[in-house]
Amino acid sequence: MEHIGAAQAVVTADEFDREPTAAELDAIERELPLILADVDLLDAQIITLDRTPTELDSRRIRRARRRVLTERRALANRTSGAMGGAA
Repeated sequence: MEHIGAAQAVVTADEFDREPTAAELDAIERELPLILADVDLLDAQIITLDRTPTELDSRRIRRARRRVLTERRALANRTSGAMGGAA
């Protein structure tokens, strides 16, 4: 029996079947504090989905929102600083 698969990897390779480039990994690393802050905010919001939020829950959500905003500002400042722009 003869194999009928593609002779070249380029023919069957999908754009999403590759590993991330070094630049993509660096971008993820730069954005990781914001990603983690977003996860904390989602955790705080998910906890309150099936019950009435307590004062502690409300504080946790406010604290998580502030952290997200802080991380967004820090990321924007790092990005604009790296490009030579004024923050």
